[in-house]
Amino acid sequence: MTQTAPNLFGYKKYWAQRFGTAFELPMSMAEMDTLNWDSCDIILVTGDAYIDHPSFGMAVIGRVLEAQGFRVGIISQPDWTSVEDFRKLGRPNLFFGVTGGNMDSMVNRYTSDKKIRSNDAYTANGEGGKRPDRAVNVYSHRCREAYKKVPIIIGGIEASLRRIAHYDYWSDKVRKSVLMDSKADILVYGNAERQIVEIAHRLATKEAISEIKGIRGTVHFVKQIPLDWTEKDSTAIDAPGIINPPIDPYQAEPACDKKPSPSNIEKIIQFTRRIPNTQRSKTVIRIPDYETVKDDPVLYAHASRVMHGETNPGNARPLIQRHGTRQIWINPPPIPLTTKEMDGVFDQPYSRLPHTQYGDANIPAFEMIQHSINIMRGCFGGCTFCSITEHEGRIIQSRSENSIIKEVEAIRDTSPNFTGHISDLGGPTANMYRLACKDKKIEEACRRPSCVYPGICDNLDTNHSSLIKLYRRARAIPGIKKIFIASGLRYDLAVESPEYVKELVTHHVGGYLKIAPEHTENGPLSKMMKPGMGTYDRFKQMFDKYSKEAGKEQYLIPYFIAAHPGTKDLDMLNLALWLKSNGFRADQVQAYLPSPMSISTAMYHSGKDTLRKVSRKADNMAIPKSIKQRRLHKAFLRYHDPKNWPMLREALKKMGRSDLIGNGKKHLIPSFQPNNVRTSTKQGKSLKFKTKFTTNINSNKGKSKTSKRFKNSTRQA
Repeated sequence: MTQTAPNLFGYKKYWAQRFGTAFELPMSMAEMDTLNWDSCDIILVTGDAYIDHPSFGMAVIGRVLEAQGFRVGIISQPDWTSVEDFRKLGRPNLFFGVTGGNMDSMVNRYTSDKKIRSNDAYTANGEGGKRPDRAVNVYSHRCREAYKKVPIIIGGIEASLRRIAHYDYWSDKVRKSVLMDSKADILVYGNAERQIVEIAHRLATKEAISEIKGIRGTVHFVKQIPLDWTEKDSTAIDAPGIINPPIDPYQAEPACDKKPSPSNIEKIIQFTRRIPNTQRSKTVIRIPDYETVKDDPVLYAHASRVMHGETNPGNARPLIQRHGTRQIWINPPPIPLTTKEMDGVFDQPYSRLPHTQYGDANIPAFEMIQHSINIMRGCFGGCTFCSITEHEGRIIQSRSENSIIKEVEAIRDTSPNFTGHISDLGGPTANMYRLACKDKKIEEACRRPSCVYPGICDNLDTNHSSLIKLYRRARAIPGIKKIFIASGLRYDLAVESPEYVKELVTHHVGGYLKIAPEHTENGPLSKMMKPGMGTYDRFKQMFDKYSKEAGKEQYLIPYFIAAHPGTKDLDMLNLALWLKSNGFRADQVQAYLPSPMSISTAMYHSGKDTLRKVSRKADNMAIPKSIKQRRLHKAFLRYHDPKNWPMLREALKKMGRSDLIGNGKKHLIPSFQPNNVRTSTKQGKSLKFKTKFTTNINSNKGKSKTSKRFKNSTRQA
């Protein structure tokens, strides 16, 4: 049955609509006075600098709530060491909305090696240290301290990916749901416009926050399962191998002369609720509780599998998980926005600028996206290491062509430093615009984690004609000189449409196109749910062909991941050999970082392949966890860097591949160490290498202008 939802912009507007819209949402009492506000209805607290642009979550939520008639204020990057900054806009009439920002605060602050980053792209002048670790928790506690009885709603990527008990890479343990640790009232996950708007209107009618339950895309507390619901144990859906048998409630029945204890009554009630219920819409799945999964990696992996199986809005059921004496209820994902609703979200009166309080300060994230346009949401790729699907869902939500063109024209006409170049026309993926299942009923019933792995589903429409039409119309707008496509490209989809590849390569590549094969070896690729290198080769052939036809010298820049679960040392060696044989020397490499709640993270923590039914007897996967092995895997990606040669020599000898050490073209690394290169001091601190090495984009092209530019930095290692 097709799921429906109220029109996002169909609610009766709140009475405060009389104040009109603000050029930018206020961040001070003085700005509120200018708007003739005596208070804010809603205050949003964020770990990012406030930029009124639709690429920033708090700006979107703030403007959508403003469109409902509410007065919305912003507290950006508050001083969390005291409560004062959380009181600077006064007491909100309805609620605090709290987010860590566009990135998880831990990912934002720490590298994959758990080193503190020196800068923050979402802060004025890139200054680091402007947000706390686990910002959602810290901000929520301060909001509660500031105004005890004001409801607190948490959301954004940090809350979304921590909505259940989750493995936390930085503390190397399973943590409680962030709803528990933050002591907030409700968690909203995903993009959250539907949820937050409904909550705001219900609070505006004086409904108690404790009574607001059952909204899709939210997590809240429950004392017990409603009587008209049936509980189904997750092990009945996906048996995780040998586990402790369930308690037989009949053995716990009291003798006739004794009164039943409360605990025994609860066991009997829970048992009766497990009786099969024909009403699927009234079934909740109980996943193992926090106290169990924190000490049992196999059951953690099982809970992860069940949770990922309940992510399709068309068939997902609620989940319930106990944390000590409390229980959290995870509602199914929200119904995707329609095209009309998406247009409404992006058509709000964003200034598209940082708040005026930042003056002339440079905010790196803004500089990167100020002239980019988001045309869609969601991703059906299902890459196991990626958080897009867990956050935005698998259903693609696309804007209309007219709405996108309108935004291009707005940038042209209003951006103070626009030079005619649109930096991106994309989204989570560059080429999933308007792609969907051919049959709505099949889509609503599907439980596949990916529409494109291990191959493209026969039911997926891969027609790129709508995107081609959009590109052509956008670049024909007067005043537009060039439109680049910088979003991640699914080249396995692109090769299904040669016309699209030709359009992209001929008009929308600025010399280099970044794509992400992630690896060359089938072992790691199968754990990532990524296509094999045969697909990459097909795309490269098309790319080179159409670049030549267009008379352009253009290059592919492939990205790879080191130390992903399932990766062995031999896999990284083979990847290094592929890089060398193709003339690639990567400057920046990415080591796998286990983000909360992803499938890969469940693999990393449990050591099991969670793409299959988890069993205690199943073989353990290769998991590169030690610092030494992770550094080795990164070193293979940078085989050309002399600082890595001693480590690689040692590894190659242990692997029985000393034949790759030598001074010829067939060797991976030389047998000598340059005099001007030292790998470490006696204290173990790295020293800088005197010779600059730059990525060789494509050494097979001959001595072109570009290759000459890299001549001195691309010598064979």
